[in-house]
Amino acid sequence: MTTLELPIGGMDCAACARKAQRALLKVQGVQKAEVLLNAEKAVVETDLTVASMDALRAAIEKVGFTVPAARSAEIEAPLAAQSSALQRQLFTILGVLFGVILFIVVAGEGLGLIDEVTERVPWWIGTAIVVAFGYTIFADVIRSALRREVTSHTLMSVGAVAALVIGQWATAAVVVFFMRVGEYAERFTSERARQSLKALTALAPQTARVVRGGVEAELPLGEVVPGDVVIVRPGERVPVDGTVLEGQATLDQAAITGESMPVEAEAGDSIYAATLARLGHLKLRAERVGRDTTFGRTIRLVEEAEANRGEIQRVADKFSAYYLPVVATIALLTYLLSGNVLATVAVLVVACSCSFALATPIAMMASIGAAAKRGLLIKGGKYVEALNTADVVLVDKTGTLTTGKPQITDVVPTADMTEQDLLALAAAAERHSEHPLADAVRRGAAERGLVSSEPERFEAFPGKGIRASVNGRHVEIGNRRLVAADGAAVLAEKLEGEGKTLLFVAVDGQLAGILAAMDTVRPEVAKALGEVRKLGIGRIELLTGDHERTAAAIAEPLDIGFRANLLPEDKIRIVRELQAEGRRVIMIGDGVNDAPALAQADIGIAMGGGTDVAMEAAHIVLMREDWGLVADLFRIARRTMGVVKTNIAFTAIYNIVGLSFAAVGLLPPIYAAALQSIPDIGILANSSRLIRQR
Repeated sequence: MTTLELPIGGMDCAACARKAQRALLKVQGVQKAEVLLNAEKAVVETDLTVASMDALRAAIEKVGFTVPAARSAEIEAPLAAQSSALQRQLFTILGVLFGVILFIVVAGEGLGLIDEVTERVPWWIGTAIVVAFGYTIFADVIRSALRREVTSHTLMSVGAVAALVIGQWATAAVVVFFMRVGEYAERFTSERARQSLKALTALAPQTARVVRGGVEAELPLGEVVPGDVVIVRPGERVPVDGTVLEGQATLDQAAITGESMPVEAEAGDSIYAATLARLGHLKLRAERVGRDTTFGRTIRLVEEAEANRGEIQRVADKFSAYYLPVVATIALLTYLLSGNVLATVAVLVVACSCSFALATPIAMMASIGAAAKRGLLIKGGKYVEALNTADVVLVDKTGTLTTGKPQITDVVPTADMTEQDLLALAAAAERHSEHPLADAVRRGAAERGLVSSEPERFEAFPGKGIRASVNGRHVEIGNRRLVAADGAAVLAEKLEGEGKTLLFVAVDGQLAGILAAMDTVRPEVAKALGEVRKLGIGRIELLTGDHERTAAAIAEPLDIGFRANLLPEDKIRIVRELQAEGRRVIMIGDGVNDAPALAQADIGIAMGGGTDVAMEAAHIVLMREDWGLVADLFRIARRTMGVVKTNIAFTAIYNIVGLSFAAVGLLPPIYAAALQSIPDIGILANSSRLIRQR
């Protein structure tokens, strides 16, 4: 089986996407097809020896859509900007025209002017106007009927034809006009939701400056391969994921992490494609190119998020499918019980089924796209929905709650030595050690402005510590297995009780002091956890493989529960136990050791890294290490579901009231025609708030 992506043009609403999906699934050899309205493409699993590209293209074109040639982001970006600006202008004009026509229809019908116009214009001229203006809609309805399909325009088209039959061509013309208004509103709504994705895609560089054989040349990105040396100059976007070989630069990583503050990159640092070099220049080694980069995978995740639909969206889709037969039945009963042809036509015309299909996906697309621009990758609407019902948050420690880098918290001399002298001597002795605690010692000395000497001799003892000679002095640093610490037992016990790891320092055979290190909690965690509690999460627990004292030292100041001495399989067991109790579980981890638990949880959230494991295992990825984004996720989910429920409620109330008034003859067909596009416009206005959310 081969998985391929097929661009599809001409889709305006969820009904269009379903139509294209059904067409693809009918092609022999296609095993699975997901049509993504937001991304304007289909992801198809097929046997290309059975289902050729020509067959797939023909299936799409047969149901009224197109398969355009793929355009590069370099071309797409200005086109998208022009299209967006033109759409805003047209929508403004159409909005004014909508209001004017609505006023004319209402006032004209009330004063009897519509009937006078209808009587003065020959019926065949009126019919020609209706057919010409609504030809494409009527043709689509007929094609669908021949395939035994019913579309959102079917009933309104029947209503327009019925109005022509009884001599009310003006009513039919108004029906067609507002069908056009609704059609454009759907297209505009979908396009607005796509803009966030298109804005991201437009950031992707299309060329790279590559050094091969000592010669620098600008190549199309498709010709760059891992291992190439790439040059990035000021004002250019980094074209690949890679490691800096030479140079320094200030990078704007907003496209990847959503973080507005620039970061400094230098030799040895890993940097991402689509980040902007504002100052300085870099030479880097390409490691991932094109769709394999972090940015490429980000785009792909946002595109495919539409496929993961929530329960509320599936319910709306099912309701939309049953709604049209229900309306047809109401229209038939209206005619049989009252014999009122005008009321029957009004029932057919006022029904607005497409708004039910639009209510959920438009809001989800808008919210997921806007979140992606801020560094929040949500892999589908069902996870937005699940965030609203979650009641337990489980959190990994190292690299998630904490920085992942131990810090020197205490410097305690026990001999005739100052804190500065003790730390400087220890940093010099640890100068060539690769142990994480040695790195903490060196950083601690550097942060205090201390200069460390070069050791004359260095020897490491794995699991114990190191020995070195510094300025003629014999220095030992390590645990109790290397350094005798009997004289500081009380102090050592106190520091260990606080969850700290101790390094004992001996100079010339005598205990000179203790260095205490601890993986410190991220500074924003306490505030973020408080906000999460306010948003309705009552149970937050720390899961860690560390011992009880370290876990308690982290968890108790944050006022959260903890479970210590856990293996990765223990974390999965805990998630499953809570799920068996009926809890909706969120697991937050770094996406590496926690990957199994992230996948098992109802919502797995991977913190900052953008690693392969985080992308694959988690359902939501935070592209920067900021706990403030966790609280933002809950707020976004609540706001999104509020908009969805408002959309559905508004559409339901409108249709119930409209159908009721039409069935009893209180809503003339021409008024019904004028009002039927209002739900689409209401959904557009309401869902657009999510595109601008902060």
